[in-house]
Amino acid sequence: MEYRLTDFLPTTKKELELRGWDTLDVILFSGDAYVDHPSFGAAVIGRTLEAAGYRVAIVPQPDWHGDYRDFKKLGRPRLFFGISPGCMDSMVNKYTANRRLRSEDAYSPDGRHDMRPEYPTIVYSNILRQLFPDVPIVLGGIEASLRRLTHYDYWQDSLRKSILCDSGGDIISFGMGEKTILELARRAAEGRDLRRTESVSDLPQIVYLSKDIRPTADDIVLHSHEECLSDKRAEAENYRHIEEQSNMMHARRLLQHTGNTWVVVNPPYPPMTTEEIDASFDLPYTRQPHPKYKGKRIPAYDMIKHSVNIHRGCFGGCAFCTISAHQGKFIACRSKQSILREVEQVTQMPDFKGYLSDLGGPSANMYGMHGRNLKACEKCKRPSCIHPQICHNLNTSHRALLDIYHAVDALPAVKKSFIGSGVRYDLLLYRGNDDDANRSAEDYTRELICHHVSGRLKVAPEHTSDRVLMLMRKPSFSQFGAFKRIFDRINREENLHQQIIPYFISSHPGCHEEDMAELAVLTKDMDFQLEQVQDFTPTPMTIATETWYTGYDPYTLEPVFSAKTQKEKLAQRQYFFWYKPEERRGIEQSLRRIGRADLINKLFPNGNYRTDYRPERPDEKKRRRNRRHP
Repeated sequence: MEYRLTDFLPTTKKELELRGWDTLDVILFSGDAYVDHPSFGAAVIGRTLEAAGYRVAIVPQPDWHGDYRDFKKLGRPRLFFGISPGCMDSMVNKYTANRRLRSEDAYSPDGRHDMRPEYPTIVYSNILRQLFPDVPIVLGGIEASLRRLTHYDYWQDSLRKSILCDSGGDIISFGMGEKTILELARRAAEGRDLRRTESVSDLPQIVYLSKDIRPTADDIVLHSHEECLSDKRAEAENYRHIEEQSNMMHARRLLQHTGNTWVVVNPPYPPMTTEEIDASFDLPYTRQPHPKYKGKRIPAYDMIKHSVNIHRGCFGGCAFCTISAHQGKFIACRSKQSILREVEQVTQMPDFKGYLSDLGGPSANMYGMHGRNLKACEKCKRPSCIHPQICHNLNTSHRALLDIYHAVDALPAVKKSFIGSGVRYDLLLYRGNDDDANRSAEDYTRELICHHVSGRLKVAPEHTSDRVLMLMRKPSFSQFGAFKRIFDRINREENLHQQIIPYFISSHPGCHEEDMAELAVLTKDMDFQLEQVQDFTPTPMTIATETWYTGYDPYTLEPVFSAKTQKEKLAQRQYFFWYKPEERRGIEQSLRRIGRADLINKLFPNGNYRTDYRPERPDEKKRRRNRRHP
């Protein structure tokens, strides 16, 4: 389908003229390229405001050097500026766990590295405050959302105060921001000054600064920023409260004294209803990059353009993950009708060949799951509904999800729908008191393996040590073994030749070299040569990051070891690649040093190791992928 320039939100003065506009209500500045797609935050917020009747424009990846012409070109908005620095934290997007520059910026045209600054939230808002000192600035997106209170910054190796204090912004709209942004626009349109505390103090899901706050008995007063600077245990204590309140249906207000002001975090809105989330996904997205990028590749868009997101939220509570901190643990599901409408739109794309790359969400198989007794959920503080064991109140039925799969696969234009999102195999293995839910898990497992795997099913055991997995809030490795046996059995029964690809993390808090050595032996015994691996990267607002930085488990306040130096981290990472000849010497030296020479023969029996290992070239990987998807 061909789209006109006016089918996109305007990005330039010329595009405003094409619409006959001479003023704007809201101007959004985005650290990402402008892709008009529901997976890109700036597009979602822009379309949400547009649907409510506001005149809105997006300035994607403005040039922050020189005379700031990109910040001035659309003039002064009537209501406020909005800043969405990108779908990823800018530093995670830019640097690896070893603080090395990534090979590409996935959200920039042609993967260019020079299209956004470090910390665009701070850079953009300070420029706007300098140019337009009296216009309110609303911060949103992952970067601001996860830096809303005192947090550890891995790339500066320092404890940073709320990003509101370092930027020129007035308000943070944290989490998924449709409801918040509409209420802010409504209040601003009524003439209320968003820079004044009394205009916003009662608004859910925002962060603001105030010098005049009187804590109430219902508030949670965190340790001050200054206390956290001098006492890491205080920082750890804070994060138990921060995580619990991020995941409660009826949260309490958080207050943190920073310098001579208070950082105030208002409780989030309740989880979105099906009607509300449908309304967001049903907005008139073109699902295309803006025409200004014609002939250029945007890597992140290439990954998701033939995929459909069917729900928000995740109740896994993984210690290293930020999803629940941003989206919450309660699942908000789209209706089947809304999902099918989007799938139909995907099938009409000129390059669609009949294959949906993903029909999933933050976790692929949580769609439709919720508490049986919602009153119990309203009081629950648990960060995870499935760890350390699956909550007896959780409805684990996969029936609604199977219905979605069958409806999508029945569409004439769909040859196959793959599940690219991570699958929680602990939900597939769980057997509770509900016989139908138990049967649905069995039915889903077979459906998934037989009809929705593109040759390789990716799952994330993350580690083999149950002690480390407990800190990660992941199930025992024995459950991965049980799931693999089911996977292999179904493949044999159906004469399929599919692989299971496990993800693992090294240097997570609590992980020692010996744990990695045992991981190498266990995965070798299962005939794995690991590919999907990563070194733990401390990202803002996760329990694992705060454990890594403070040295304490925020829930128990017990000391936890973490590998921190480059030498310690590389010593752990090398065990992923025991099958590479160049790693053998270092591994043998490490095993002798830690007193586990008994594992040498298990990794290298009779002194042997692979001599035919050769890394797969990108062209070989592409040919193998094309063989699976002719």
